[in-house]
Order: sequence, then C-alpha cells, then structure tokens
Amino acid sequence: MKNYILRRILNLFFVLFLVSIIIFLLLRLAPGDPAKVIAGEHSSPEIIEEIRIRLGLDKPLITQYFIWFKQILRGNLGTSIQTRDSIMKELLLRFPNTFELSVFAMIFAGLIGFPAGIISAVRRYSFLDYVSMFIALLGVSMPVFWLGIMLMMIFGVKLDLLPIGGRLSVYTSLKPITHFYLLDSLITLNGRAFIDTLKHLILPSIALGTIPMAFIARITRSSMLDVLNQDYIRTAKSKGLRQNTVIRKHALKNAMIPILTTAGTIFALLMGGAILTETVFSWPGIGKYVVQAVYARDYPVVQGSVLFIAFLIAVTNLTVDILYAYLDPRIHYQ
Repeated sequence: MKNYILRRILNLFFVLFLVSIIIFLLLRLAPGDPAKVIAGEHSSPEIIEEIRIRLGLDKPLITQYFIWFKQILRGNLGTSIQTRDSIMKELLLRFPNTFELSVFAMIFAGLIGFPAGIISAVRRYSFLDYVSMFIALLGVSMPVFWLGIMLMMIFGVKLDLLPIGGRLSVYTSLKPITHFYLLDSLITLNGRAFIDTLKHLILPSIALGTIPMAFIARITRSSMLDVLNQDYIRTAKSKGLRQNTVIRKHALKNAMIPILTTAGTIFALLMGGAILTETVFSWPGIGKYVVQAVYARDYPVVQGSVLFIAFLIAVTNLTVDILYAYLDPRIHYQ
C-alpha cells in the first residue's frame, strides 16, 4: 500500500506538470491582450507596451513558462494582474466556501440518490422503480443555472423562506477563524451565524446536487442489480436470512465500489469549482473567482486556479482509490 501511494503521489506531480503546460499554452492562444484590458480601451500603444514589459508578456513563451514554473515550485502561484493580490492566498480564502458547498451538495445527492437507487433495484420494474428513474432522468436533464433561478424565484422571492445569494446575511456577524463558516460558528458558539449559514447553503446545495443525485441513483441501481443476481445472494436468501439483512450485509457492501467511484469523481469535479451555481447564487468560491479572471483576461489567476483545481481532483481520486482496499478486502495494491 505504501509503495502504491508513493507511486500515485509521483504520478500526481507529473500530471500537474502536464496540466501546467497545457493551460499555459491554451491561455496564450486565447484571444485578447491583458495589457490592453489593464490599460483601457483608449490607451496609447506606448502605455500598452509599457504594461506588457512590466508584466513580462514581452518575453518568449518558454521564458514566461519557466518563470511561472519556478514560482510554482516555491508554492507561489503568482499575483493577480488586476488586483496584485496573491493568487494562492485568494484561492485558500475561497476554498472553504467551495468545499462546504460541495459537501452539502453531495450530502443532498447521497441522501436522495442512494436510497432511490437501492429501492429501484430491489423493487425492479415496480412503480417506485419507474418513479425513481424518472426523477433521476429529470435531474440529469435539468440545467443547473435554470434550476438555480427557479429555486431562487420560488423559495427566495415568492415564498421568502430562504436567502437567494451570498454566504451570510448582512446583519449577521461572524469572526472568521478557519473560514469554514459552519465550523467557525460552532467554535465561537455563534448560533445565529450557524443557522444563517445553513440557510444560505440550502438552495445552492440543491441546485448543485441535483445532477450528482441523478447519477448516484442510476449507478446505485445498476450496481445493486448486478450484485443481486450473484450466486452468493441466492445462497444467503436460501439460508432464510431476511431481505433487509441480505441487502445490508451482503449486497450493498459489494456494490459500493462503482458507487464510490462515481461519487468520488463527482465530488472532485464539484471541488473544482461549481462555476454556474456559484455565479447564479453569488457564491464567493473558486468557480466564481475563475470566471471573473477569465472576463478580465487575468492570465496568472486562471493558470493558478486551474492548477489548484487539478491538484484537488488528483488528491480526491487518490483518496477514493485508497478507500477501495478498505471496502473490498479482495483488492490489494502491489
């Protein structure tokens, strides 16, 4: 296991190296000049060229890349062209927001999708099966931005039950310690901030978790059907075990590998920044930060953010692979 983890960590750094090259080249091929954006529409060519020299954009591409790569090796993702703030600092400030949103979205997806998939498999071709799979199909087909707007209109505007955007209400104060607002509110014993944070999480979590819920329901049903047709399940039933016992102790655990793979992949993608959801709900996370940088042609921010996202996805996938061995003792890493 230790050798496997070490190989995966080395592979992780190689993947990040390739990602850094790809994102660097793709950004340079994109239209637009950040120097012109900073200087303004009516600036003279002399001012634009001065800005290009100051930012190092006049140097050859290979030189620009190696300057950036040296910064990465020192743990520095550079500074924003627009704000001159540290990119790593900004990402670390926004990471807790995206993490909390992703976790709650996955909780919503799991609480609904997981039982729905199990029920559909156990009650195959029943009314519950058809209803569950119809809801799953509806969840996959529903655009996130449209669902987010509908949730805001119904629960935020019409019914006035939940806030429609932001992280906290303007009348709620919270002392940031870890920048995980739920944890900070518990540490500071701020019950009002805790409730307010939960209210702000509900609508974006539902909007973000709808598609993962549908995928989890479908993969759970498929995986459970494969397991329920195995000989050892029929043997367990022939011994007189109750159906709930057979499903819980024999079928469910053996069906968890593909479910865990799907859930881990989805969570990794959510951690990469839920761009549409964060934009619709004005959520100050990584996704919104990247969108703002793209509009501003802020090359360093986009480069650093994509590399940071790739790191999160790689670490999440590594964690899922390690969990395989604990869920299924037949799996051994050499």
